[in-house]
Amino acid sequence: MAINFEKALGIHEQALTLRSNRAAVLANNLANADTPGFKAKDIDFQAILRGQVQINEFRTVLQSTHHRHFDGVQEQIAYDTLYRIPQQPSIDGNTVEEQVENAEYMKNSLAFQASFTFLNSKFKGINAAIKGE
Repeated sequence: MAINFEKALGIHEQALTLRSNRAAVLANNLANADTPGFKAKDIDFQAILRGQVQINEFRTVLQSTHHRHFDGVQEQIAYDTLYRIPQQPSIDGNTVEEQVENAEYMKNSLAFQASFTFLNSKFKGINAAIKGE
C-alpha cells in the first residue's frame, strides 16, 4: 500500500509555504519603513487557508477513473497581497507602522514554527510506521 502524503500531512505543507511568503511580504514592509510613499502590504492568511481547505475537500469528492486523468484543481496557492490600513498615517504617505509589522512578523514566525514542528512529528510518525516500530 502506497503512502499518500497529501492525506498524511493535510494542509500543513501549504500553510508552511504561505507563512514563508507572508514573512517575505512583512520583511519587505519593514525594509521600506522609511521609504516615502511606500504602502504596507499583507496576506490574509485565514481567508487563503479557508479557500485551500475547500479545494482539498473538493479534491476528495472528485474521483478519477484513470490514473492519467488530471485532478482539475490548481496545485499552487494563489493569493493577493492586500494594502494595510494604517492606524496613524504618516505625513510622507508611508503606511508602514514598525511596531505593527514587528508584531505581525513575530506572530507569523511563531505560527510557522508551530506548523513546522507539527509536520516534523508527522514525518517521525510515518517513519516509525514504515520501520514497524
